[in-house]
Amino acid sequence: MPAFEARLARHRRSATVARSHLRDFLQSIPGGTALMGDGQLVLGELVANAVVHARVSPGREIAVRFEMACDQLRIEVHDASSEKPAIRCAADPGDVSGRGLHLVEALSLEWGFEPSPEGVGKIVWALVGPEGGVE
Repeated sequence: MPAFEARLARHRRSATVARSHLRDFLQSIPGGTALMGDGQLVLGELVANAVVHARVSPGREIAVRFEMACDQLRIEVHDASSEKPAIRCAADPGDVSGRGLHLVEALSLEWGFEPSPEGVGKIVWALVGPEGGVE
């Protein structure tokens, strides 16, 4: 199963870097481009959440991991915060944030989180397939 891993700075530009890594990864896999749109949106939201919402000490990095299994893409974002991700109440039309995990949920076949096996932080993951999300 093809996989890719990278460590990124906790910076607002990290979502752009992560999406670029995902594009390169999916272009190297037969049929991978079918997952490009939803995969990039899901990854961008998960990285943005790790950058903005993870309460960690300065200098901590995040990690991204992509893996193909059959025709599904597993996206993982690792951060050093043990705080559980939570979907907020519906955002008002004028709000500029608060929709990230709603998008992840809509575009993914499944998503969730688990404690990091290394003992610090968590992994937030999502499965993206060619048939789109669950909604």
